[in-house]
Amino acid sequence: MSPETILQALRIVQDPDLHKDLVALGMIEDVKIDGGRVSFTVALTTPACPVKDDLKRQCEEAVRALPGVTAVEVTMTSRVRGKGGIGPKLAIEGVAHVVAVASGKGGVGKSTVAVNLAVALAQEGARVGLIDADVYGPNVPVMMGVREQPFQKDGKILPLVAHGVKIMSMGFLVDPETPVIWRGPMLHGVMQNFTRDVDWGTLDYLIIDLPPGTGDVQLSLAQQVPLAGAVIVATPQQVALDDAQKAIAMFQKLEVPVLGMVENMSYFVCPSCDARHEIFSHGGARQKAEAMGLPFLGAIPIHPSVRQAGDAGTPVLVTAPDSPEAEAFRALARQVAARLSIQAAGDVPALAGS
Repeated sequence: MSPETILQALRIVQDPDLHKDLVALGMIEDVKIDGGRVSFTVALTTPACPVKDDLKRQCEEAVRALPGVTAVEVTMTSRVRGKGGIGPKLAIEGVAHVVAVASGKGGVGKSTVAVNLAVALAQEGARVGLIDADVYGPNVPVMMGVREQPFQKDGKILPLVAHGVKIMSMGFLVDPETPVIWRGPMLHGVMQNFTRDVDWGTLDYLIIDLPPGTGDVQLSLAQQVPLAGAVIVATPQQVALDDAQKAIAMFQKLEVPVLGMVENMSYFVCPSCDARHEIFSHGGARQKAEAMGLPFLGAIPIHPSVRQAGDAGTPVLVTAPDSPEAEAFRALARQVAARLSIQAAGDVPALAGS
């Protein structure tokens, strides 16, 4: 028995999203043999891999079937890397993927989705940052329970941290009761500050909560940063879907990949009688995504606990981690991570280098 024998056995285990075996993808590392005991590491492309447990089981079974193997130890780890920028779109140093969370209109729960997406990725083990780019109505400080002011060190702004996520928001820099009345060039400058002048360190994902619509902030961000993709949030009713389609068209014109659509406030389950109510209709975002040839990333139910958690500054993933709402956000995070891994599949062999 040799490392080559182990690798050959593991070639039957395929990544279901990348459609290649783990050996070809360079994900198998540090193979060790001690008598009948075999150990190795599987380096996934994201810590939020939705099939992580299944891949581990398949690896164990494939190696255990070899003659002479008495025990198998599989260590699951991950390395997330993105592609660099081109021309004026310089990559943010240390950041693998920059993901915009957007909507065509306000009131669809975009900030709620962005906050819980960031927290869910962090809980999966990823290094995550969150930019509140809604300069006129920054909600992230309240929803993440952070009200301090950041400070500078060595010419860089140090982001604040809550629930395992690094955060930057205009809400940290201005009085919460003072309106921000800025024109386009000033918005361009603050996006530059938030992406280039903040010490983000090393991040797997930088989530950007955009303002609603298709305005200056979206354009400035797309011009400055190589966005890995956009997540489009809509509620099921037609007016929200029509505006979401405009946001999708904007990103497509800006050559930003659209990772998919999320249906927020998709349905309500009565806690006293378990009856399901589709307050804003249901399934519209899935139908719109399918019609436009886009992935549908998931449906988030409407529930008072989500609103209460956001108002209290402790996201529902923290206050009620076992709730259906929290599980829906975790499923969304895994889908987004999977889409990013598929998109970066051309870089995968380099990811797992020893």
